[in-house]
Amino acid sequence: MKLPLLRRGLVAIGIAVALRFSGLTAGLVDQVAIQTWTLRNLSFEQVVEFAKRHGVTELQMIGNHMNPTAPLEETKRKKAVLDAAGLHVYTFGVAGTSLNKEENRKLFEFAKFMGIQVIVVEPGDFRIWDNLEALAKEYDIKVAVHNHGIKSLYGNPAVVRQIIKDRDPRIGVCMDIGWITSANLDAAQVYKDYNGRVFDLHLKDKVVKKTEKGDDVSMDTHIGEGNANLKGLFKLLKSTGYKGRLAIETDSSEFAMKPDDFVAKAKEFVAGTDAATR
Repeated sequence: MKLPLLRRGLVAIGIAVALRFSGLTAGLVDQVAIQTWTLRNLSFEQVVEFAKRHGVTELQMIGNHMNPTAPLEETKRKKAVLDAAGLHVYTFGVAGTSLNKEENRKLFEFAKFMGIQVIVVEPGDFRIWDNLEALAKEYDIKVAVHNHGIKSLYGNPAVVRQIIKDRDPRIGVCMDIGWITSANLDAAQVYKDYNGRVFDLHLKDKVVKKTEKGDDVSMDTHIGEGNANLKGLFKLLKSTGYKGRLAIETDSSEFAMKPDDFVAKAKEFVAGTDAATR
């Protein structure tokens, strides 16, 4: 039996509303995480309280807050605290790595126990990638290379692409937006050129200025107030179905001293930009 026209219209509206408030239309704001380098002046317990206060459930831990080689009992205790608070460590990094495969295995065992899906690294020797790739396959855990400035080992995206292109699909990129911007590169274009191999994003912004000598210098700003092409990147993330996280991070010691305002403004920027691009 056919529904009357008005009733069919109301049903259609009801379906649209249901979809809007289901997870099917969740935006990038739901993918926001915290890189705990931002909270480097806080203790582990303070990090937990901070994340709860700001409504962020996904954390990228650094060694200040959890040690992959710590006794298992310590890791179990901290995981229990995180679980009770409804928090999840989705990745760890930037993690130290070694030419010794068995030393790196400790990192993967830690990740397996914690339920970590991505390990972020920045190996100081290109030869380390062989044993990291082998462990990524063995444990089925992704490994993402992080970039710093353009003069650092992985600062040039072309170098990173060359490293990952012939390796297992579990080897990819943790793209630090701030450092990409500091090199006067377009974050959206760099993301696109990685062709689906970006597993994690450090949500950071920097303003780049010229010195009297003509050199480029950069400094951290609040997210959305620097030179990063965040709006273009966000559009691309949504159009390509990016499934990773946007981990709020700052290198600024000033922001790290008072991270509440920095993180709140970052979340506000993501929510506003996300809504504007729907």
